[in-house]
Amino acid sequence: MAAGEQAATDPVLALLAADPLEVCPRLLGAVLRVGSDQGEVALRITEVEAYRGEEDPGSHAFKGQTRRNATMFAAAGAVYVYLTYGMHHCANIVCGPPGLSRAVLLRAGEVVAGLELARSRRPQSRQDVQLASGPGRLCQALALTRADDGARLGEAGGRMRLELPAVPVAAGRIRTGPRTGVSGPGGDGTAFPWRFWIDGDPTVSPYKAATGRRRRER
Repeated sequence: MAAGEQAATDPVLALLAADPLEVCPRLLGAVLRVGSDQGEVALRITEVEAYRGEEDPGSHAFKGQTRRNATMFAAAGAVYVYLTYGMHHCANIVCGPPGLSRAVLLRAGEVVAGLELARSRRPQSRQDVQLASGPGRLCQALALTRADDGARLGEAGGRMRLELPAVPVAAGRIRTGPRTGVSGPGGDGTAFPWRFWIDGDPTVSPYKAATGRRRRER
C-alpha cells in the first residue's frame, strides 16, 4: 500500500498528516506503546510541544536539513530522536507531508503499562508520576535512543505504535503556553504558545522559561 493510501485509511497517520498545532491537542490522552526484549512500556501522553521547521526559530530545521535532523523531513509518522546536552534523548513525532519538517515533541506522560520495567529504567524517580515527566525521562522510561531515529509508528516489525484516545481530552482541560526553554521575539517565548498539556495532570513537567541563549528543541 502506498504511503498516501495508508494515511487515508489509518486514523493515526491521517491525524499526523495535519499541522502540528492541530495535532498537539489531539495527541493528549493518546497511548504510545514501545516494545523491547525486556517487555513493553506504554504511556498516556500528557504534554507536548509543536515545532514548525523553517517557520520556527526554535526548531532544529529552522536553517534547513542536516544529517542530524533529516528525519524531520520524512513523511508523517516517523519518529525523530535526538541527543541533547550530550546525555538526554528527546523523541518527536513527525507531522505533515514529506519535506515540510514539522514535528511534535513528546514532553511528558503517565506510564500505564510496564510499570516495573519503567521503574527499573528510572530508579532515580521517587514517585511514579516522575517516571516520564519531561522529555529526557520519557525517553529513558521507554528506552528510546538515537538508534530509534527514523523508525515509523506502527510499521511492520517495528516496536512503536500509537493509539489515539477513544474519547478525546475535553477542550476545557487543555492548556497552552510558551514552550519550555525556547525563547523567541521578545526573549520570553510568548510569541510561540505552542506547548499543550492536560490541566492538573501530575505528570506534566515543570515549566522553565528560556534563559540566556535560545535553546532549540525541534
